Amino acid sequence: MPPITQTFILYLSKYIMAIQTINPFNNELIKSFPEMSPELVAVEISIADETFQSWRKTSYAERANLLHSVAKLMREQKDQLSKLITLEMGKLLAQSYREIALSADVIDYYATNGAAFLSDQKLETEFGEAYIKSTPIGVLLGVEPWNFPFYQVARFAAPNIMAGNVVLVKHASNVPQCALAIQKLFAQAGAPKGIYTNLFVSGSRIDDVVADPRIKGVALTGSEIAGASIAAAAGKFLKKSVLELGGSDAFIVLEDADLDKAVDWAVVGRMNNTGQCCVASKRIIVLEAVADEFLDKFKAKLSGLKVGDPMDEETELGPLSSEGAVIQLIEQVQRSVRAGAKVLLGGKLINRKGAFIEATILGDVKPGMAAYHEELFGPVASFYRVKNEQDAIDLANDSPFGLGGSIFTNDIERGKRLAEQIDTGMVFINHPTWTQPDLPFGGTKGSGYGRELSSLGIQEFVNKKLIRVSKLTDPF
Repeated sequence: MPPITQTFILYLSKYIMAIQTINPFNNELIKSFPEMSPELVAVEISIADETFQSWRKTSYAERANLLHSVAKLMREQKDQLSKLITLEMGKLLAQSYREIALSADVIDYYATNGAAFLSDQKLETEFGEAYIKSTPIGVLLGVEPWNFPFYQVARFAAPNIMAGNVVLVKHASNVPQCALAIQKLFAQAGAPKGIYTNLFVSGSRIDDVVADPRIKGVALTGSEIAGASIAAAAGKFLKKSVLELGGSDAFIVLEDADLDKAVDWAVVGRMNNTGQCCVASKRIIVLEAVADEFLDKFKAKLSGLKVGDPMDEETELGPLSSEGAVIQLIEQVQRSVRAGAKVLLGGKLINRKGAFIEATILGDVKPGMAAYHEELFGPVASFYRVKNEQDAIDLANDSPFGLGGSIFTNDIERGKRLAEQIDTGMVFINHPTWTQPDLPFGGTKGSGYGRELSSLGIQEFVNKKLIRVSKLTDPF
């Protein structure tokens, strides 16, 4: 095998610009799609802008009917949609089914609650009458990732379409069939052309799309590099942006926690979606008093995971999303080990066809190492033992990321007190960082800004217009 860096460069040169389905279970090319020309993209933006002029005038009830129809179709087609997720990015099939269910729930949530979230807000004022009216702003661009190819799109598209905006989506290039399937769902539900539009374009062309004056805002879920680029382009053209970037969530276990349950949740928190989740429990931080016992049980659980085909319901550890993802992750592990980290479990590629890596635990991770500062996007956990709760909080906060985190303890008030000291957008007590439609999702620091989901998610791309009514009087 050639050096990792050389292999990675060769991989990138071959695939990074391609819009194609490559099955990560066996690295077989399934289907390729042509990139849209700049002229075709301009046509799609024009159609979206024209559609917005009429869609903005529709009632909340009309918008809700469309979204409910999309959610209904999604549930009816859950078998083929779930298998499409697994085919394109390797998610375990059972988890793909859960993603489709969650996506439909998100869409229904905004269809049901959007009108109330956007209702007029009366202001108490000394004279006359005043209120805030929420109005749509126009055509929005969503740049979405591959790791949750339906859910990530649902949480961007549903609230904004309910608000009266229309959306263009540049999906990740390795899930093109999922991208087309979502657009087809909207068409089947009777959405006018231009309400939801898929764009097959490379990432290098996104700045040109953002620059188009008809695009009024942009949301991205992805890497820090991609987020910085989008933020720069949006700022240059004075457009609102929302960024949900990487994370390195701390999973803190206090000495009074139910250790067996904490271990079970640590496996779920680290291994969900084969660890390819922005809110995965990437840093396991355990108080010294229970660290050895926790580590022994954690290692036993991870080492017993069954590796195999993600389409097989008995598989517990499937492939990563691509060969490139595996190469990048193993390179981060190797850099950390060369800098002094210890491999406590795994640490190697699995000797089989496909994008597989062993479930891995790294110990003795110190500042300056890749595993300490970088996001490890896959089944690799960094394990830390600390003397006390303050050390745990200090370590949790010593990260460029600030997305989520969790604390396991039997003393809920203690958990709340510590949660308030963690510098992230979300903290969960006795559960890994998770998601559901009615909970706001987003972070701080290098994890981005803005919020998706809940009542907050529908407020990001609307104009909060003040309307003031006064009695007609003589001017001063």
